[in-house]
Amino acid sequence: MAVEMPQPAATPMAARELQGLLTNYRRTWRASIFSSVLAPLMSLVALGMSLGKIVDAGPGAHTFGTVDGQPVKYLLFLAPALMANTAMQTAIGESTYPVMSAMKWQKTYHAAIASPLSAFDVYLGHVMFIGLRVLMNCGIFLGTMALFGAVEAAGPAGIGPLLALPAAVLTGLAFAAPVVAWAVLQERDTGFSVVFRFVMIPLFLFSGTFFPVSQLPALIRPLAYVTPLWHGVDLCRGLALGSATAGSVLLHVGYLAAVVIAGLWYGARTFRRRLNP
Repeated sequence: MAVEMPQPAATPMAARELQGLLTNYRRTWRASIFSSVLAPLMSLVALGMSLGKIVDAGPGAHTFGTVDGQPVKYLLFLAPALMANTAMQTAIGESTYPVMSAMKWQKTYHAAIASPLSAFDVYLGHVMFIGLRVLMNCGIFLGTMALFGAVEAAGPAGIGPLLALPAAVLTGLAFAAPVVAWAVLQERDTGFSVVFRFVMIPLFLFSGTFFPVSQLPALIRPLAYVTPLWHGVDLCRGLALGSATAGSVLLHVGYLAAVVIAGLWYGARTFRRRLNP
């Protein structure tokens, strides 16, 4: 009678999948580093600095809140939110076509499960890789923020802007975990266009990035409050400006962590369904 060998623990084996993805990325990183630097540079210059001067000089400047009794400059209001958006865009970009490529075109997922890796190891390793990509892009964004004066010491010991970086990574994971789980089920890429046009772009525009959600019509305001991006934007902004409270941080982190956990639960099932039929 054949004896079933126990499966290795998921996390250490997922690190093998992560290692393989990083090995490949070491050969292809030049293709992505340019956009990782150019996108935050253009966003901060065009929106934060150029448009920001007009906004700060207008009558509505006070609507962006105050810190220590002083009105917040639009550049300082906008920059942490753009970092959260960078996390979302990086996560969704790395969770769609790369997943379909690994599943359907290059079939690297099939090669991975031919080794001791399980379907969940493959999924978790890919999500971990996306987390590192988000960390890299948001780290570059934070450096760009500092270069253009969009970072001010805030919070305990003045580390508020640094705390916004892991908050942005958590925001990215809240998109990566469920989107990767969904993308592996897709046979065609038409669904990705729907995500880009009708999910990512509306979230970018209406999740409190450019103006407070309180200025949205009352009818759609609750929809903004239940999106992961609003929680990420508010968390990154609150930490960067030093205006976050313990209660708001716990609320946002708890919500985003719950989305990540739900995504992991869903991904464990979709990857097993596709890779171990």
